[in-house]
Amino acid sequence: MILTILVALVSLIGLIALHEFGHFILAKKFGTEVEEFGIGYPPRLFGKKFGETLYSLNLIPFGAFVKIKGEQGGIEDYRSFIGKPMWQRVLIVLGGVVSFWIIAAIILGIVAGTWGLPTAVSDEENHNLINPRVQIIRILPDSPASQAELEMGDIIIGFQKVEETQKFIKSNDGKKIILEIKRGKEIFKKEVIPKEGLIGVGLTRIALKPCSWYRAPLQGAIATGQLTANIVGGWILGLKSVLGIAELPEGVKMELMGPLGIFALLGEYFELGINYFLFLVALIAVALALANILPIPALDGGKLVFLAIEAIRGRPVNQKIEQNITAFFFVLLIILMIFITVKFDIPRVF
Repeated sequence: MILTILVALVSLIGLIALHEFGHFILAKKFGTEVEEFGIGYPPRLFGKKFGETLYSLNLIPFGAFVKIKGEQGGIEDYRSFIGKPMWQRVLIVLGGVVSFWIIAAIILGIVAGTWGLPTAVSDEENHNLINPRVQIIRILPDSPASQAELEMGDIIIGFQKVEETQKFIKSNDGKKIILEIKRGKEIFKKEVIPKEGLIGVGLTRIALKPCSWYRAPLQGAIATGQLTANIVGGWILGLKSVLGIAELPEGVKMELMGPLGIFALLGEYFELGINYFLFLVALIAVALALANILPIPALDGGKLVFLAIEAIRGRPVNQKIEQNITAFFFVLLIILMIFITVKFDIPRVF
């Protein structure tokens, strides 16, 4: 248990530290003075200066930060952030966001070359497959599966091919059958009565399919792109559902998750196996990249908005105004995280 907590904590801190390193490395590349690179948040426990940069270890272990000279304005010499050309400042800001995608691609490349990534495969394909299984990818409304509260993503244990699963269901038309289901770490049984040889689900066969090491980096990059598209699609669908424009598909639930929920989920996936854990870390990295690029002050996307306004106006936004707006949205984000933690994470975890 202690090991699981430590691994989850180090993973989250590591992701944020590598994100900040993206800002750090590009700031250094463009000759911008970096005053401090810190792991954790103050108060400071330990610090050592190398060159002009102080590297610190801080008490509050929930992230990392990089302090770039002139980023908050007021210093306009050639080595400050505000003194750099616009394109360099944009790249410094984007460096942190892009680092999340790079991390995800590297991790998924390692997983692809070592264990294999979850891949949809046909019933006829049997070469180089690990743990083939049948997964529910669609549930029809008012179907036996819907009434049994099956969900998209559920694994039907005991079957390795779609065809054999369908034959079993069809051969028990009108009879009560018991399906053993795996949902995350949970394994449980559900009673279903097929109607006309169907229970109202769409099925696919998935398996881990390792690839050669020379193809692994490309597979990692492709998988990162697919995760990005899936997350964006999920956000759009969730927004449409909230606005009443569209309904979520049968068997799909929209759940918010805060830091505590993510931390607990990392612990669960670590117990499932290192490959599942790494896949989740990559997924979180992609989600953080997308969240961080949103045009919200206090996030990197918000900083890009202020830079865009400066480019259009020909002069920067008043630093006091920018700082006040950023601080206001930062407080809102903290309140939102507290709300999600209390409303969703704590009931889910405890």
